[in-house]
Amino acid sequence: MVWCMSGYLISGSCAGLDPVSTRGSRLTKQETFTSVQKNHRLGRGMRQINLNALRVFAVVASHGNLQRAAEALNLSRGAVSQRIKQLEIDLGVVLLKRGARGVSLTAEGERCRVAVDEALSILETALAGIGEEDDRVVLHLGSSTATKWLMPRMGAFAQAFPTVSLTTEVHEKILSRSLGRNEIAIWPGRAQDPNANHKSRRLTDIRLVAVCSPDFLRPDWPMGPETLLTLPLLQDAHRRWEKLIEAIGHGGAHKLLNFDRSALALDAAIGGHGVAIAPTYMVENDLRSKRLVDVWVDPEPSKDGLYVSWSKDHLGQRRVARIVDWITAEFA
Repeated sequence: MVWCMSGYLISGSCAGLDPVSTRGSRLTKQETFTSVQKNHRLGRGMRQINLNALRVFAVVASHGNLQRAAEALNLSRGAVSQRIKQLEIDLGVVLLKRGARGVSLTAEGERCRVAVDEALSILETALAGIGEEDDRVVLHLGSSTATKWLMPRMGAFAQAFPTVSLTTEVHEKILSRSLGRNEIAIWPGRAQDPNANHKSRRLTDIRLVAVCSPDFLRPDWPMGPETLLTLPLLQDAHRRWEKLIEAIGHGGAHKLLNFDRSALALDAAIGGHGVAIAPTYMVENDLRSKRLVDVWVDPEPSKDGLYVSWSKDHLGQRRVARIVDWITAEFA
């Protein structure tokens, strides 16, 4: 396996398949697919795969939507689509099924996703911290946790760790790779981190609370779920209102407004557009500042929790341990 100047990964030999024919004319997509499959059957294995295209595919597979992937990559939708099509030509298989609501993976696409995720995880873990100064710490967390929990505490963090350069990396799902040097992750779950390379600690139970603006017109307290569910409901991608409606068997029409992130639903609640539901740790700052008031708290005991993880390989790093202790204290 060698690197070529063009940024392509060459397997076996640099004399890989080329979508341009020896006649100087570009092959059609079907001709290229046929050529790739023929060479694959012959066992030559000489294909050149663009690493950037693999990264684009990984993001598309994660989002299930070309437009969202394009926004995450800071590319146009057309550029993302073109790179996926070229990757399909290079591999000789169809990776995505296009639909009105987005894209889904084919069987070959799922195999490719698993392989790409594993490869990128190995690279990211191996390269984490290389070339960085020792004062840099990377914190991985969800976007709404970053917005609603971390941002109000940035001043306190800077005061507690004046020499630390904190970098946040936002993820829509739990980080699949192992954490490297000077990396910490905050994530939700029902059990301790299963990664054998990590140490982890439970920070808090995820207790749900319904909140709205103090100026939002609503019935008087106390308010049960039957009354609550007649109000305009703001929910995020977790679809917690829908789950509550199903759990109690509440009939009738419901006014639901959907957002892809908890922070957006909470901001809509602050704006007086309805009642949002979110974990208590996300709303405590807005409750304290009177931007929101709580109207209902889930009485059921929580099965989910919020955890912090860090690498076992770097337990000697006192600064990481102090930051983990600071994070833990903020949830106390």
